[in-house]
Amino acid sequence: MIAVTGGAGFIGSNIIKGLNDAGEAEILVVDNLSNGEKHLNLNSLSIADYIDKNDYLSNLDKLQNVSTVFHQGACSSTTEQDGKYMMFNNYEYSKILLNYCLKNKINFIYASSAAVYGNGEKGFIEERESEYPLNVYGFSKFAFDNYVRRILPKAESQVMGLRYFNVYGPQENHKGRMASVAFHLFHQLQETGKMKLFEGSAGFNRDFIHVADTVKINLHFYESKTSGIFNAGTGKTRSFEDIATTLQHLHGSGELENIPFPEDLRGKYQEFTEAGLNNLRSAGFTEEFMSLEEGVRQYYQQLSDTDGRYI
Repeated sequence: MIAVTGGAGFIGSNIIKGLNDAGEAEILVVDNLSNGEKHLNLNSLSIADYIDKNDYLSNLDKLQNVSTVFHQGACSSTTEQDGKYMMFNNYEYSKILLNYCLKNKINFIYASSAAVYGNGEKGFIEERESEYPLNVYGFSKFAFDNYVRRILPKAESQVMGLRYFNVYGPQENHKGRMASVAFHLFHQLQETGKMKLFEGSAGFNRDFIHVADTVKINLHFYESKTSGIFNAGTGKTRSFEDIATTLQHLHGSGELENIPFPEDLRGKYQEFTEAGLNNLRSAGFTEEFMSLEEGVRQYYQQLSDTDGRYI
């Protein structure tokens, strides 16, 4: 059996779809459905069982025959200020689960984040010298990555971390403010005919990756059983305006409107990201990534047809 924590979430549910497409249905979903809307992400998927995230930790020894854990569950809010809450969810929980997997030789593939790099002054390479997170979310991922680094030399089973860059695509409806720029701009365009961008957005450049490509990376390492920490981005940086103008083209109309930059994000916001891919390529992932234009086109169609969910 395969366990997917955060399995009702954005990337987790997409990983389950990828596993289903590969013929895997013996999947245990671990999540918190306090936000009941998240069940919609599971409706079209094939799973074997579900357990609440807190019950999962207290029942690990009773859950037999798990061969791989895709640990995608986390607090992903980059604006969350409660560091104690963030560190329990993203650091302590992850440590407990990792140590159980190591003890029982269960393969462990987990979600890290490009947030560990902060403003990227020293590049976006999987090295300690490049890492300086700007917010407590980034710090929680940074702390766990460094914990993993300490135990990797002694690990007897797979331990794999993927640093997701700016992921967008189906099944992110429940994320609210943390949903992708493409998601928000699409709905603004549909509702008002206008798309709101922060002042200075022409100079904000991010490495946007379609969720289908993050799934391909996860499944590559699920097959290869490689250990380590790797970037999961496209290696190309594009502006927020590029997304808006692509949506304009697809929609046939739409105005751009600049709005003030939020005060609560000042000093905590990555204005530039671009994944270094040398290590990912050296680990055998050779597939080309979807272009931003193609990814946004596919997402636009899915948002138009099914509100961005798998039906």
